[in-house]
Amino acid sequence: MNFEEEIKRRRTFAIIAHPDAGKTTLTEKLLLFGGAIQSAGAVKSNKIKKSTTSDFMEIEKQRGISVSTSVMAFDYKNYKVNILDTPGHEDFAEDTYRTLSAVDSVIMVIDCVKGVEPQTRKLLEVCRMRATPVIVFVNKLDREGQNPFDLLDEIEKELKIKVRPLTWPIGIGKSFKGVYNLIEKSLNLFTGDSKTTVEARLKFTDINDKQIDKLITEDFATQLRADVDLIDGVYDDLNVEKYLEGKISPVFFGSAVNNFGINELLDCFVDIAPGPKPRDTDDGSVAPNDKKFSGFVFKIHANLDPKHRDRIAFLRICSGTFERNKYYHHVRDKKALRFSNPTAFMAQQKSIIDEAFPGDVIGLYDAGNFKIGDTLTEGSNFNYKGIPSFSPELFRYVNNLDPMKTKQLQKGLEQLTDEGVAQLFTRKVDGRRIIGTVGALQFEVIQHRLKAEYNASANFDQISLYKALWIACPDRKKLEAFMQDRNAHIALDKDEKPVFLAESAWLLQMAQEKFPEIEFHLKSEF
Repeated sequence: MNFEEEIKRRRTFAIIAHPDAGKTTLTEKLLLFGGAIQSAGAVKSNKIKKSTTSDFMEIEKQRGISVSTSVMAFDYKNYKVNILDTPGHEDFAEDTYRTLSAVDSVIMVIDCVKGVEPQTRKLLEVCRMRATPVIVFVNKLDREGQNPFDLLDEIEKELKIKVRPLTWPIGIGKSFKGVYNLIEKSLNLFTGDSKTTVEARLKFTDINDKQIDKLITEDFATQLRADVDLIDGVYDDLNVEKYLEGKISPVFFGSAVNNFGINELLDCFVDIAPGPKPRDTDDGSVAPNDKKFSGFVFKIHANLDPKHRDRIAFLRICSGTFERNKYYHHVRDKKALRFSNPTAFMAQQKSIIDEAFPGDVIGLYDAGNFKIGDTLTEGSNFNYKGIPSFSPELFRYVNNLDPMKTKQLQKGLEQLTDEGVAQLFTRKVDGRRIIGTVGALQFEVIQHRLKAEYNASANFDQISLYKALWIACPDRKKLEAFMQDRNAHIALDKDEKPVFLAESAWLLQMAQEKFPEIEFHLKSEF
């Protein structure tokens, strides 16, 4: 297969949702249908001890939630599908935002019982900023949920996106009979058997076929015909170009835990979802079919295998062919790096690869060379744009509980904050370290991982801070004067960039008024 064909067959996407909408379960079932795994794990099951493929960190297995983006790949109908399963929990939103910079499209999971939830709105806002195409999967049809028309109205109103159903549910909850495929004009009957992996699709050239009445009863058949008439009258036909522009979203209905409705979703996805797209750099746009290799690091994970203390950088390939054992240019460090063990992923299971193409996400063993946002090229000096750090919402002082393990604690804090789960600031006045996060659960995860992976004990003290803002000024002397004047409120981030720690909105406003030439930034990329 030639280079152009390899690019065309790539489909790289993220699955996003509010917590507990069934996102990780859907990931499992896509892998199951793609033949990548033999049996699916159960999320949040006391009876089944097997955990899901994508939730591999110990704390994820204990809580039944995803707290870190996982990368998985499989082949389906001659397409190479790369799934990035993201954390749903809002405390880990920053990891999800960065992941969305590395994909070409998105599948959004909505719980038919709860409908549109707060995290769903935030995630779709990020997709809208990048004009990312979105397919909607309405999950948990086997539970008593909302009327599907009401749900579609809610999606359009709350998320401000046009929708077009491509499958339609027959009944819901205990009366759920299956889905009707509006494109293929086929009926897919629901058996309620979670072991079913092959769905029986019955095709009908005419929806008025009396055979449908026998299969789902006359009442449900009458309702289905009325619903289909209404859908055809209210919703425009799917315009694939508008979908690719992020202006309309196809909608599928199903039950991920029962393997139901997944086939239709996957078939449509590989058919219409975009392949790798051109990406912006600080030196113009780079097309995927550019022969010279380039890519960027959007995630770093320490101790993917705790036994080996490995540190892996997740690299999205944007152009050219990546080759094992070839030297590449690290733009920020101006170094030539060679990778003898580049890996492809199935969550924590890794396999060494010899080459990879645009759209692929690969893992590079890292001895501390990479930071999130770094660009790797075949010699060019440009950087991919759009992967900033955001100002944290919550702050805590770090306390070392075991002075004998100071080095382990320092290494753990450095590596875990390299991953982007939190930010590390060091106060200039006393050298105390401050962890900043967007959610409280991250402190628990950091504490757990410091102990489990670095054998370091720490706890956190409250600190009353309103914001941490990166500061800059064209006049170096004025910047130094400001830092001297506000010495007690100045810290350095991991890159030695100065940060202003504002204890309140009023103190920030006072600083801005007294020093109008100082720039205050809510994100590190400015």
